Amino acid sequence: MREIVMDTETTGFEPETGDRIVEIGCVELLNHLPTGRTYHQYINPQRDMPEDAFKVHGLSAEFLSDKPLFAHIAQDFLDFIGDAKLVIHNAAFDVKFLNAELSWVKMPQIAPSRAIDTLLIARRRFPGAQNSLDALCRRFGIDNAKRTLHGALLDSEILAEVYLELIGGRQPDFGLSAAATQTASGPATRNTWRPQPRPHALPSRLTPEEAEAHAAFVEALGPEAAWKTQ
Repeated sequence: MREIVMDTETTGFEPETGDRIVEIGCVELLNHLPTGRTYHQYINPQRDMPEDAFKVHGLSAEFLSDKPLFAHIAQDFLDFIGDAKLVIHNAAFDVKFLNAELSWVKMPQIAPSRAIDTLLIARRRFPGAQNSLDALCRRFGIDNAKRTLHGALLDSEILAEVYLELIGGRQPDFGLSAAATQTASGPATRNTWRPQPRPHALPSRLTPEEAEAHAAFVEALGPEAAWKTQ
C-alpha cells in the first residue's frame, strides 16, 4: 500500500481571495514504511506580499521570486503522488488550496476521499486535547527540535512519524523483530534466545492399557521396525 504524507505552505488562508501555495513537501510510505523518496518544491505565488506574510515559513518574497510557477510543477507533483492515499494534517485546508491551484491550470482535481486526515484521527483518539503537530510530537516523544519555522518537507517528515504512532506504532511489526527488541540490559541480538530443557519431565498421558497395546503393535512389526533400531 502506497501513501504520500504531505504538507503545503501558503500565503494565507483563502485561495478565493488570492492566496497561493508557496511550498509543497511530500514523503512516500510503502506499507507504512518510509521509502526515502520525497518531493519538495518552492513555488512563486505571483503576487506582491508584505515581507512579514512569509515569516511563519522562513521565506521571503525575494527568495520565491525566481522559483517556478505552480503551472510548471503541477504535472511533476501529480506524477509523484499518483493514485496514492494522501496523509495530511487538517486535510481540508491543503486539498482546498491544491484543487484551487490545479483548477487554475486546468489539471485534474484531487478527490477529498483520497485524504487521510491525521487531525481527525488525533481528535478521535484524544478528544479535548491539543492536537497540533507540535502537541502530537510532545505526546509521542518525537523530536521536532528542528521545527523552529514551518517548512513543508520537514513537516511532512515529522507528520509521517506522528501518523505511524496514531495508527498503532512506528514499527508495523509491533516491535517483535529481533533487531528492534529491547531487553533490560540493552538491545537484544538476533537469535540469542534458545529453549531450555524442562527441569522435570511431564508425566505420561498414556494409560497402562494404551502403553501395553502400543508395545504389542511394535512387537508385531518385526525386528526391523524403526522403534527397535533407534
